Amino acid sequence: MGLRLPVGGVTVLLGPVAARAETMAALDPGSARCAGGHASLSVVRLTAAPGDDVPNRLAAVLRAGSGTASVVLVDRLTDGLAADDRRAVLTALRPVAAAGRAVLVDDGDPVAALSVADTVLRTPSLALEQVGDVDELEQLVG
Repeated sequence: MGLRLPVGGVTVLLGPVAARAETMAALDPGSARCAGGHASLSVVRLTAAPGDDVPNRLAAVLRAGSGTASVVLVDRLTDGLAADDRRAVLTALRPVAAAGRAVLVDDGDPVAALSVADTVLRTPSLALEQVGDVDELEQLVG
């Protein structure tokens, strides 16, 4: 599967749960390349174990932001969190992307994830779309 992610932004996967999970599973960190196709990129995948608390998840995001990874795959990192905690973890992704990384998010709460989105990626079509304004976000999740 070929997929181009925008650098410096947060891209959120939308679509059926199974299709999103399949997309995330199909991404091979060893095959990440720059836009020109020749340079290999480092990739980090952020996930949460069932007992991970908010500080552990935020620490993982912070490590991703200070590490060398060019691509950050956020694979259901907020599962099991209350709404306020989910928003805190998702909001912490913004500086990671702003530092020049491509961030791809699959979250169990697409409305919360869309709150930090610059672009969305709908599965299974994998068509990248720019998010223009709040009205468009409401249409996407409505």
